[in-house]
Amino acid sequence: MRKRFSIVALLAVFALVVAACSSDTEETTTTVAEAMDTSVLDLAVEAGQFSTLVAAIDAAGLTETLQGEGPFTVFAPTDAAFEEAFAALGITAEELLADTETLTAILTYHVLPQEADSQLVATLDGQEVATVQGESVTISVDAGQIMVNQATVVSADLQADNGIVHVINAVLLPPTIAEALGVAMGDDMVDETTTTTVADTTTTTEAPLPTIAEIVVELASADPAEFTILLAAVQAADPAVLEALSDPNQELTVFAPTDEAFAAALDALGITADELLASEDLTNILLYHVTPGVFLAADVVAVAPIDELPTLLEGGFLKVEVVDGSVVINESATVVQPDVLASNGVIHVIDAVLLP
Repeated sequence: MRKRFSIVALLAVFALVVAACSSDTEETTTTVAEAMDTSVLDLAVEAGQFSTLVAAIDAAGLTETLQGEGPFTVFAPTDAAFEEAFAALGITAEELLADTETLTAILTYHVLPQEADSQLVATLDGQEVATVQGESVTISVDAGQIMVNQATVVSADLQADNGIVHVINAVLLPPTIAEALGVAMGDDMVDETTTTTVADTTTTTEAPLPTIAEIVVELASADPAEFTILLAAVQAADPAVLEALSDPNQELTVFAPTDEAFAAALDALGITADELLASEDLTNILLYHVTPGVFLAADVVAVAPIDELPTLLEGGFLKVEVVDGSVVINESATVVQPDVLASNGVIHVIDAVLLP
């Protein structure tokens, strides 16, 4: 079984919960909690970035109802998205969590009763798609970015046990709930340069995506931190590496190893992190993880296998193939989190360090 981030397990909880609360069947299935040594709730708490979903599950009394078979597609807002929504609506988290009827409607509005990866979702451009809640969301594609209503998919194709998850940067409100709460919705509030979401009930300019370098810094400072060695390596390497990852005019694809991946590589090589950071090979190793051009996961899957994908390391090539539904690089590194979008490209998180 391929490795998944704890965030994926958390989002699987979300998918299963909303599936269970919408299902009429009494048939019992094996839950994620039963299939793992650590419960899904434990993993949800450990992830640290989706605590509002955990609180919502508990407040709605859905913690024990993880029985949905799926498949489902979940559009999952981050904690930051929920915080902005609360501020825009002028309510507290406690007030929403106390209204279980509204809470359940909002949660199920984020779920489609089918599995749809980013490639399939992109084909729905301009269409309305019914959710588990009953009302529809509008799918659109703008400059290669998938939009759900006015929320942007910021990380796509996270595979859960009973479906697929796309992380979004705003909370979606069913039209009936939005009307009841007095939130202005609809395309009449959106023009070519501005957008309106529940996080902002007035029309404002949408913030640009961060650069790849800024995302690496953000991931390295997250709790739990997963990319501290990668950040240290970028800072210790030739300044041209950081400049390339920071350049908003670049179009790059980065395969980013986690701290655990670096630890395994250091152990296999018999060296310390300090020795790696001081190595003359450090810059070449980093450049070997970067390819010119933007290759989303769906693009890679569509054309795989790729025998020679050029890298920024002169003369360096990567072998890309799909094995049991997972993208594998050089027969050793698996993409465990695809499509982390940046203003100058995309990051795919991998579970092993690539060596030229």
